[in-house]
Amino acid sequence: MADYVGAVDQGTTSTRFMIFDHGGNEIARHQLEHQQILPQAGWVEHNPTEIWERTRAVIETAMRTAGLTASDLAALGITNQRETAVVWDRRTGRPYYNAIVWQDTRTDRIASALEREGKGEVIRRKAGLPPATYFSGGKIQWILENVDGVREAAERGDAIFGNTDTWLLWNLTGGTDGGVHVTDPTNASRTMLMDLETLDWDDELLSFFGIPRRMLPEIRPSSNPDLYGATRPGGPLGGEVPLTGDLGDQQAATVGQVCFEPGTAKNTYGTGNFLLLNTGTELVRSQNGLLTTVCYQFGSSKPVYALEGSIAVTGSAVQWLRDQLGIISGAAQSEALARQVEDNGGVYFVPAFSGLFAPYWRSDARGAIVGLSRYNTNAHLARATLESICYQTKDVVGAMEQDSGVVLDVLRVDGGVTANELCMQLQADILGVPVSRPVVAETTALGAAYAAGLAVGFWKSTDDLKQNWNEDRRWQPQWTDEQRERGYAGWRKAVTRTLDWVDVD
Repeated sequence: MADYVGAVDQGTTSTRFMIFDHGGNEIARHQLEHQQILPQAGWVEHNPTEIWERTRAVIETAMRTAGLTASDLAALGITNQRETAVVWDRRTGRPYYNAIVWQDTRTDRIASALEREGKGEVIRRKAGLPPATYFSGGKIQWILENVDGVREAAERGDAIFGNTDTWLLWNLTGGTDGGVHVTDPTNASRTMLMDLETLDWDDELLSFFGIPRRMLPEIRPSSNPDLYGATRPGGPLGGEVPLTGDLGDQQAATVGQVCFEPGTAKNTYGTGNFLLLNTGTELVRSQNGLLTTVCYQFGSSKPVYALEGSIAVTGSAVQWLRDQLGIISGAAQSEALARQVEDNGGVYFVPAFSGLFAPYWRSDARGAIVGLSRYNTNAHLARATLESICYQTKDVVGAMEQDSGVVLDVLRVDGGVTANELCMQLQADILGVPVSRPVVAETTALGAAYAAGLAVGFWKSTDDLKQNWNEDRRWQPQWTDEQRERGYAGWRKAVTRTLDWVDVD
């Protein structure tokens, strides 16, 4: 048996490759950013070819640095930014258009029309999702309607679709030379096109978007002993490695945080925030603005479902301070700047750059900084930015408790923003519950590795994975109840100021 498992983590701002041993310890990694393409207000795109090139590069560099070859890897898993849609030509391998990113809002008219025509309730019932710009279905429709020749190519069977997991799986398994066109239920459940109960594409949902069924990948289990395929000898690994794991990034983080019992939850802090609560094999339909989604499906077992609260802009708000405002030179500096003040000085920042996601689902909202006075400084804005991450999480936790009846006694956290200790302390203060960070904070890649390794027997069961989980740091709440209530009331008032800003037909 080979000693390691590899995982590709294809994220919104970068792609990384990580290698783990049986104890879930990181052996090697390499990471590269890719370009954020912003053609006009509300549009966000990536170059799929650049993403594939970055994926090749990070795999080759990490393997070389660790001194490993393909034979050292028992399996390979993939995790990815979900909902980011790629449509390409299966004969040439060339994308017809840039990938339309999950943050993109150009499909707001498509989403609004679905609601207006009464199709929204069907989508909620079958797919567990509200009609929203967030999900892949509207993005595919936009490409079919706006890019010359794609509709005809799709009818011929030449134009095919995938989220970025499918795009990478197809390329890793040979591309135009026999590449496998597949996905898993966690990614498929983010399209508005899959029936949550059958785990198959639904013809009625496809008809709402005018999408030919032959464009879509085959749906296989997230941890798949029968393989998605194997890497090609001429690929970045230089040899054949079984591809046996595929999970959308937030579901992968849930697996990496070993949230295998109903009622366990994790929150990932990345470009956005994503809080998932395992609800077991039962579908829980949200009444409070959350998503019902597939958490994972291992082999032939029943799918496990989750409630999810998706927040569009959290870590990327810190990035905005750096790139657009220039008040910090790096993400780490946001903590030092925010520590210069003891509170937000009355300033609230609602970073609704792409509208508001859960639990509001308001595509008409736009970002706002409110409560400014002459007294305020860039330090207050930095602190308000960190608080916005935590207040948005509190919105979602409240909705989750109402839907599930589960009251969190601790919040497990992961992702890049968890390195910001002030932000994690603020999260504990604002929620009023302890916040726990594991030793391996990059649980997204770890979850993909776990899914791949379980499929080939590298790990025998989820019990093995639970033994790997260890706490690194815990933050206890320090605010009084009165501080917490006053702060949250200010946040809710600030949110109302962002609404009805954009006219949506």
